Amino acid sequence: MKSLRHAVALLVPTLFALGAALAFMVFGVARRVVTPTRRAPDATILAVDTGAQTIELGRTADTELPGRYGLFTTGTYGYVKLGAVLSTDATTVRRKLLTQIEAGARIDRDAGFSGWYYASPSELHLPWESVLIGSPAGPCPAWLFPATSTTWVIQVHGRGTTRAECLRAVPVLHGLGMPNLIVSYRNDGEAPRSRGGSYALGAAEWRDVDAAIAYALRHGAERVLLMGWSMGGAVALQAAVNSGKRDRIAGLILESPVVDWRTVLRFQAREAGMHAPLPDLAMGALSVPFTARLSGAESAIPFDRLDMVARADELTMPILILHSDDDGFVPADASHALQEARPDLVTMPHFAVARHTKLWNYDQVSWSTAITDWVSAHGFSASD
Repeated sequence: MKSLRHAVALLVPTLFALGAALAFMVFGVARRVVTPTRRAPDATILAVDTGAQTIELGRTADTELPGRYGLFTTGTYGYVKLGAVLSTDATTVRRKLLTQIEAGARIDRDAGFSGWYYASPSELHLPWESVLIGSPAGPCPAWLFPATSTTWVIQVHGRGTTRAECLRAVPVLHGLGMPNLIVSYRNDGEAPRSRGGSYALGAAEWRDVDAAIAYALRHGAERVLLMGWSMGGAVALQAAVNSGKRDRIAGLILESPVVDWRTVLRFQAREAGMHAPLPDLAMGALSVPFTARLSGAESAIPFDRLDMVARADELTMPILILHSDDDGFVPADASHALQEARPDLVTMPHFAVARHTKLWNYDQVSWSTAITDWVSAHGFSASD
């Protein structure tokens, strides 16, 4: 009996320690989900040839693909543009530089490979102006590209990025006569910070997009298309089912969208080497008000409400989904599931090889054609 008591005395603190360690891991994972951060460096600069204007990068699934891309760097240059792949071997990729790099410029090794390509609206050489959208979070900066149609496009960027992500879509949509309003939303680094400063994964951010819809309607729009990139897709979908002005939302264009957060977070956890049930425990913590606050969220994350496959019957407008089967960050599974659930509404042309939010970069012609054909089929044009 004495030895049993001794064993119990040793076991109890061990179990408490294991429970505390598990709780620490769960809350740590949950906090990363809702904390706004800029994407960590994911590319390595190995060499720059300023004579030939080429750059050598470490080879990854992103850096090896053809197309036009951008690169966030530190040193003399902040953002440079990359063109064609000139050569590859097992570990390196040599690409053409589209930004002139001067001899002697300092560029550090760590960089961020980007699909943005355009870093500012002036690079598009189209008329534009800065406006402020009065949202529940406060005044949210936006860019407005005027055009002739009474159907406006409101573009919503993704997690950990800013409005510049959306600029690639402006030329094709503006060419179809539609004004573009590219918006910011709470906690994205440009719009006001909410009380807790955390993401709600679309559950709160949609209200800022709803304010942008109201702005468009006050300034000449009769109806709007919402275009959401990555998490911006989740935000747009929430606006489509929650907005009091949803009868004015004529359609959705979803680029590499988050359609169901559970699918995305489980995939990303596996990619990061996390094992079950850790990601589900983290989502469970974010689903309950008390543990959500301990995890850094302002309120509980309603994962059921954010699952738009489960809520597919609530959708009423045509939807174009542009999503690569080789996305690598937000899997296309839920996008396919939404298309299967609502084939009457969802158009989803096949894309592969391209990485997350980089379909334009990899195959601009097919991407632009998909949008043009869909807009034409539904009568969203300058003559509407």
